[in-house]
Amino acid sequence: MLASIAEGPSRIKRYSQGADCQSTLKCMESMGIKIERDGDDTIIHGQGLDGLKAPAGDLDAGNSGSTIRMLTGILAAQNFTSKIAGDESLAKRPMDRIINPLTEMGASIHATNGRFTPLTIEGRKLHAIDYTTPMASAQVKSCVLLAGLFAEGKTIVREAIRTRDHTEVVLRELGAEIDSVKNVITLEGRPRLVGKELEVPGDISSAAFFLVAALLRPGSAISIYGVGLNPTRSALLDFLVQMGAPIKVLDVGQRGGELVGDIQVKYAPVKGGVLEGATTAALIDEIPVLSILGAISEEGLLVKDAKELRVKETDRIATVAENFKRMGVKVEVHEAGFFVPGKQKFEAATLDSFGDHRIAMAFSVAALAANGDCKIEDAGAASVSFPGFYEILGRLAS
Repeated sequence: MLASIAEGPSRIKRYSQGADCQSTLKCMESMGIKIERDGDDTIIHGQGLDGLKAPAGDLDAGNSGSTIRMLTGILAAQNFTSKIAGDESLAKRPMDRIINPLTEMGASIHATNGRFTPLTIEGRKLHAIDYTTPMASAQVKSCVLLAGLFAEGKTIVREAIRTRDHTEVVLRELGAEIDSVKNVITLEGRPRLVGKELEVPGDISSAAFFLVAALLRPGSAISIYGVGLNPTRSALLDFLVQMGAPIKVLDVGQRGGELVGDIQVKYAPVKGGVLEGATTAALIDEIPVLSILGAISEEGLLVKDAKELRVKETDRIATVAENFKRMGVKVEVHEAGFFVPGKQKFEAATLDSFGDHRIAMAFSVAALAANGDCKIEDAGAASVSFPGFYEILGRLAS
């Protein structure tokens, strides 16, 4: 998205082949952005802040909440009207969390029942605002910042809990004037963004499945190379170490403004832990697979302050609990979290991804520790973020 509204080409190395990222590319192509694929590189021919064109039809975000929530911030400032929606799962996810701040900036957005897709966005001139996010959400923060690019003056976003800052990193790399001090982000509007070469680090949320898999199976040891170690994401490693996981981080360096390094882990019994407050917010995407580790730990895993799980691709508290039930694993469900007692065993079962990529991958990892073969229905949901997941998992488990 940012490369599209920068001036000139950007070459993005290691751009994901996941369905969510492909949905973003198709949306940008629909608005006149030329995109080329060159092996593992993706070349985006940016047209500047005012270079997007009205799409011929509706924009399709697929299953991607990141695509629709962030792109809406850009669409709100265009000189044309657009309509964007996605699949059945996305239609259930709340959009008022971005509609409200964008409306404060002068946007005109029409939604089903005021909060669901499809969104019809009448592009308008926006003005800068000082906004405090009501929930810990990098998508909401990023949406406001992307809209703020088109507004005169300083757009300010205040967070009670710090969220992942990849948007801020790339904005800075492309030339935006952006500062972040004590969870307050300030962006100067109407910058001149300039395309450049960028490299996408390995996704630590995707690495989490293999880290947990190694901790489930005695004798396991794996190394994962080139993983992003952004401080707003590396809480995963801190938490695993607290649980007793023997993790090493090697060859740390910086690429395109992001910390990158290699991670090594080997099997060891873990003691369990508690996720709450800022740690829950930092690990919200990793909670499904961490719950698997919690079930075989000594003390179990208690998850608190995780109401946001209820409005992901699925209600992840409910879908985790349902699959645990099928595998004979006890779990206590709360409104904003759950407790998985430790020292449990996984029974072979037919599991369901419920169309959620992280549920599909988390319970594929759980199946490695089951007492027999497991079947996962709609396993293809993993392709949303990680098309090669099963190939890699099978290679590691063989």
